[in-house]
Amino acid sequence: MSFMFNPFPYDDPNAVNHIANNGKVELGRTAAGNAQVAAVLAKEVKPGTVIGIDGYAAAPFDAVIGLLGKNVELISVASIYKTANELRELFADYLPEDRVKDPVLLYGKLFKDGYKGIFDEKKLAALQETLKNKAGKCIVVYGNGAISEPLFDLIDVKIYTDVTPKKAVLNIKAGGYRNFGNDCDLPYKATMRRCYYVDFELGFSLRCRLLAENKLDYYICGDKPEYLKILPNDVLHALISRTLDYPIRQRPVYLEGVWGGYYTMKERHLPDTMKNCAWVFDMIPMEVSTVVIMDGHEFEFPYYVLVAAEGKKLMGQRCLDQFHGFFPVRFNYDDTFHSSGNMSIQLHPGADYVVPNHNELGRQDESYYIIATAQRARTYLGFNRGQDPDEFIREVKRSEKDGKPVDYQKYIYSVESKPGIQVMIPAGTIHGSGKNQLILEIGSLTVGSYTYKMYDYLRKDLDGNPRPIHTYFGDLNLNRGMMQDYVEEHLVNGGYRVVREEGDAKEVVVGECEQLYFSLRNLIFGDYMTDNTNGDFHVLSLVDGEDVTVRSKKDPSLKFDMKFLDIVVVPADFGEYEIINNRPETWTTIHKTLLKK
Repeated sequence: MSFMFNPFPYDDPNAVNHIANNGKVELGRTAAGNAQVAAVLAKEVKPGTVIGIDGYAAAPFDAVIGLLGKNVELISVASIYKTANELRELFADYLPEDRVKDPVLLYGKLFKDGYKGIFDEKKLAALQETLKNKAGKCIVVYGNGAISEPLFDLIDVKIYTDVTPKKAVLNIKAGGYRNFGNDCDLPYKATMRRCYYVDFELGFSLRCRLLAENKLDYYICGDKPEYLKILPNDVLHALISRTLDYPIRQRPVYLEGVWGGYYTMKERHLPDTMKNCAWVFDMIPMEVSTVVIMDGHEFEFPYYVLVAAEGKKLMGQRCLDQFHGFFPVRFNYDDTFHSSGNMSIQLHPGADYVVPNHNELGRQDESYYIIATAQRARTYLGFNRGQDPDEFIREVKRSEKDGKPVDYQKYIYSVESKPGIQVMIPAGTIHGSGKNQLILEIGSLTVGSYTYKMYDYLRKDLDGNPRPIHTYFGDLNLNRGMMQDYVEEHLVNGGYRVVREEGDAKEVVVGECEQLYFSLRNLIFGDYMTDNTNGDFHVLSLVDGEDVTVRSKKDPSLKFDMKFLDIVVVPADFGEYEIINNRPETWTTIHKTLLKK
C-alpha cells in the first residue's frame, strides 16, 4: 500500500530485469491486448458460473468488465457495502480529525477488519443467496472485495486486477476515484489518507493472501487499461519463481521536494521537467514495481506480488517467520545536493507508540549512508552536549505560534558529512540530512509517513503551503537520551569491524546498533569478490564504482549488471555468488544490507 502523494510520472527505462525462460514458464498461455484478454475471459463465461473480479484500489474494473460481452449478469460488490454514513461512522476512529495534534490530517489507524467489516450483513446474505441460486446464468461480481473471504467459496473463477503503487496514486490524482462506499468526492489529500488506512490496506492484504495461498485463477496487469495483460495463476507463479533465480532491481519512484537536489537527476538522466529530485524510492517495497522481460514479453508487477507469491525463495524462511510475510527493510536516496536547504529536523516513532496508535507493524528505525557531498555538508543527529531537549521542544512550539526562527544548531548535534560515514537513527532520535549531500536511507519496514517534523525552517512546500509540523507527536516520541556522547560512541559508524578478508578484498561492518535488526556493511574490492546468501536475502547498492556484475557462481548466466547507485535484491535462495568489477582500474564499494543473526 502506498503513502506517496506526489510521484513524478516517469517510468525509468533502465530499471528492468531480463530473465531467460527456463522452459517452465508457459508465456503462450498469457494474453496481451484487450481483444486477446477478452478471448481468454470469454472461455470462462458459461451458464451456472460465478466470476469474481477483484483488484487493488484504482484498478480499471470498467475496462475489464467491458470485455465480458453481454451474456453475463453484472453485480457490483459496492452494492453490499454499508451506507456512506455508516462507513463514515465506522472509520471515525481510524481517521481522527484533530487539527491541533495533526494540523493537515495526515495520520490515522490501519483498518484491519477486512472487507467483511465494510459489508452490510443483510445485503451480504442476500448476495450470497443469489450466487447460490445461479442456475443457468453467468454472474460476474466485480469491484473491491468481490473475492474476499465472505464471498470466496461462492466464486468459481477468481480474477485479481492489479495496478502498481505509483499508477494507483497517479490514477487517483487524475480524478475520478472515490473511496470505497463514499457518496461524495473528497479532496485529494483526504482521499489519499483514507486510501492508505482503508482502501489500500484492504486491497493489499487480500492480494497478499490470495497469492500466498495460491488461490487465484487469473491475474491482470492493469496499469494500461487500453492494453491489459492477463496471466493464468500457475504461469504467474512460474514467472515470478524464475525471476527470483536472478538478482533483481526494482523500478524506482522519483519525487520532487522543497529541499530536493540535483545529483540523482544528473546520474539517472531524469527528465528536465522535474523541479528537482528530493527522494528516490529505489527499493521501498510497498512503493516500487518489478519489470520483467522474458521472450519478448514485458510484465510489470508491484514488488509485493513477488513477496507474497514466492516469499520464502525471495526472503528466506527465517525472515518469513520473523516478519510474517513482510519484506523488512526499505531503501531510498535522499538528495539535497546543491539544494536550497536541509531536510527538516525530525524523528520517528517506536513500536510502543506506532503499533497501538496506528496499527502498524513495528518501530520505525532509519539509517543514513553518505555517498556524495558538496560544500559544508552536515548530518544532524541527537542533541548537543549540555543542551536541554525540553527547551528545544518549547522553542519549536513557540516558533509554530509566532513564526520566528529557532536556532536549531544550538540544540541539534551534527557531524561533518563525508562519503562512507554511516549513521544509525533508532526510533525517537532527532535527526535530519543537511543540504549538499546524497544519502542512502535504509529503514525498518514501517510504511506510513510517520515523520514528525519538529522544525522546518518556516518554509513552505512546492505548492506554497506551510509545511506541517508535528510537535505533539514528536514530543511524545522523542528520545531525550540521544545526546552527543551516545551518538558519537554508538550511532556514527557504530560496530565498525572487518568481518572477512578475501585477498585484497574485504567485508566491513559500517553500522550496527542494538536497536536496529539489520546489519549495514561495505564490500570493498578491486576486480572481484564472492559472497553467499546462506538462506537470507541481501540488498546491494553500488555506492562507489561504475559497473559491476552480480552473478551466481553455480550458473553465471543468472546475473544483473549494476551501474552506479543501482540497488538490487539478491534472493535468499541465490546461494554463492560473485561480484565482478567491470572497471577494475578503480576500486569499488558495494553497500550491503542483511538481517542480523
